[in-house]
Amino acid sequence: MKGKILFLTGLGVGYVLGTRAGRQRYEQIKSAASRFWKSPQVQRRVDDVQEFVKDKAPEVAEFVADGAKKVVSQVSGRKKSTPEV
Repeated sequence: MKGKILFLTGLGVGYVLGTRAGRQRYEQIKSAASRFWKSPQVQRRVDDVQEFVKDKAPEVAEFVADGAKKVVSQVSGRKKSTPEV
């Protein structure tokens, strides 16, 4: 999903920068994007995603912390594989 959004954003930016239609076409695109972003359906989805992130953030933080602890314990528990000179 993130890849699709980035692709479409890049496509839009490339079109705007490469178009010969100039400022008028840029303003049309900008206006359409603004209407899209402000639409109730999009804002409902934005709210849903924000709530989802708020709910999952503690779980993600705990998961990352546990993973970091495991990595630290694995790295600190290894013996040196190369002899010291």
